Amino acid sequence: TGKNKLVALACSTGGPKALQSVIPFLPKNLDAPMILVQHMPAGFTKSMADRLNQISEINVKEAEHGDRLQKGTVYVAPGGKHMEVEKCADGSHKISLNDMPAIGGLRPCANITYDSLTKSGFDEIVCVVLTGMGADGTNGILSLGKKKPIHVISQNAESCVVYGMPKAIAEAGVVDEVVTLTDVAKTITKNVGVK
Repeated sequence: TGKNKLVALACSTGGPKALQSVIPFLPKNLDAPMILVQHMPAGFTKSMADRLNQISEINVKEAEHGDRLQKGTVYVAPGGKHMEVEKCADGSHKISLNDMPAIGGLRPCANITYDSLTKSGFDEIVCVVLTGMGADGTNGILSLGKKKPIHVISQNAESCVVYGMPKAIAEAGVVDEVVTLTDVAKTITKNVGVK
């Protein structure tokens, strides 16, 4: 495709278990970096990232401030921090973490992450919304879609622990594909390809 893509995934309640049905099924040569916001307190995201890394071909790590986004790597927002993506002068992108106040009780908040992508240099952003309470991600994806080509994948109600976040984005009318949990990985791969 020759397109410079990014996968941006948000999940909350039921997410850690759901991610075990997604991340291990992604190819290690996925032709995009992936950023992941799972609502969790500080301290829990590193062990989740390490566990996913052990059971996956794709590289998974807890994001650190200044990380350069690389294809075939999943960057997990650290609990207790907001995660933004910044475009660098050379056209690459890096992770920026901050301690802004929690939004609606959430830090990390997916809306902050999606909002930061409006200034990014990606040709397309594949937005994925999995199980979770509330509506985090929806406003960020809506604002991102006004600035960038997006492709939105949401988890179906039947396979969600809590059909809150995917329901909110579906009701906003911007979802391109609604898939069951076990089809999320192959749907992501189909949209970004392998390098």
